[in-house]
Amino acid sequence: MDPAELLALDAEHVWHPYAPMPGQSAPLLVTEASGVRLRLADGRELIDGMSSWWAAIHGYRHPVLDAALAAQAGRMSHVMFGGLTHEPAVRLAVTLTELAPAGLEHVFLCDSGSVSVEVAVKMCLQYWASSGRTAKRRLLTWRGGYHGDTFHPMSVCDPEGGMHSLWRGVLPEQVFVPEPPSGFTDPPDQSYVDTLAAAIERHADELAAVIVEPVAQGAGGMRFHHPGYLSVLRELTEAHDVLLIFDEIATGFGRTGEMFAAGHAGVTPDVLCLGKALTGGYLSMAATLCTPRVAAGISRGELPVLAHGPTFMGNPLAAAVANASIGLLLERDWRAEVGRIEAGLRAGLAPAARLDGVTDVRVLGAIGVIQLDHPVDMAEATRVATGLGVWLRPFRDLIYAMPPYVCTDSDITAIAEAMVAAAGSS
Repeated sequence: MDPAELLALDAEHVWHPYAPMPGQSAPLLVTEASGVRLRLADGRELIDGMSSWWAAIHGYRHPVLDAALAAQAGRMSHVMFGGLTHEPAVRLAVTLTELAPAGLEHVFLCDSGSVSVEVAVKMCLQYWASSGRTAKRRLLTWRGGYHGDTFHPMSVCDPEGGMHSLWRGVLPEQVFVPEPPSGFTDPPDQSYVDTLAAAIERHADELAAVIVEPVAQGAGGMRFHHPGYLSVLRELTEAHDVLLIFDEIATGFGRTGEMFAAGHAGVTPDVLCLGKALTGGYLSMAATLCTPRVAAGISRGELPVLAHGPTFMGNPLAAAVANASIGLLLERDWRAEVGRIEAGLRAGLAPAARLDGVTDVRVLGAIGVIQLDHPVDMAEATRVATGLGVWLRPFRDLIYAMPPYVCTDSDITAIAEAMVAAAGSS
């Protein structure tokens, strides 16, 4: 179909994420992708600095992942997971329990990151209901977080800076504490620790769980905090009989320099949410892991099953490509890859600190962020970045990148230069 015709039909019928309908600006038309590059209909190629919203850690058209997908399609593309099982899902569950923090032994495979958070919350609520403690149905989190766009995840996103203030009065009202102090290397602040302790103690009788993004907050603000706060949360939740959920949808599979961000603190939560990079960006799949304590608690209840069952749960295609993606990650020196990207981003983004309007430049693992003192001019920033051959997707006051791990040094240099230029233009 002619590109102009496609874009006209897109404008008429396709509702894009976080955009009005009809749209106010035409999206870029991608015709194919390979390696870390997107090819546009007009012939341009862009380095994907976003890993397709943080998922395509191996880039595009990777022969190992392509082969895994094709081989599985030749056997079966899908079979219901109720009453049936299959090797790709079993292998994936075993691998996840081997990689995850010790003690997370049970895996619920679901469709997307938001759904994995929904499942995590449902696990915790049902655990306490099964224990006869039905008053424990609220969640505590810190501000600056983002956990997804479905209803319970929206309720624990930042209530002011997030996208979900429209739903105030409709969503469950959760307990919020201030955002954690910034700085991955800055030791925990005792006054903040005292704030956490006071809030958890005060609300313990009504709290089902504490839920946070460990070490790196994602779409709520791209902020980094010291791993010590995770240890504090583990101690406090255990002391006050509250469950602990880590949302590692964005941080899992090496993004922060550890396989899972919880590894920076050596902490095991009661429930762990995974997604995004799980399948290397090929298909939508997520996972919610829990401890035997949580599973056994649910099984003792009046309703002894987890009341959740997605149609495409454990999809064989997604599970097969997830197995291949994790295998590919483990075969390579992913720590060195992420460390190399971190060093490249630090060097490449350093000039941004001297720009007018820039309040902070920060890097952790394969995450680079430039923060402004004003909202980004999205149209101009995108024009500048694509003019330099890079795809970025800024939001609010942030220009950031989460590149695929297979980027070369020159790719990272180009991404950083585009980010600095975009910041200067905004």
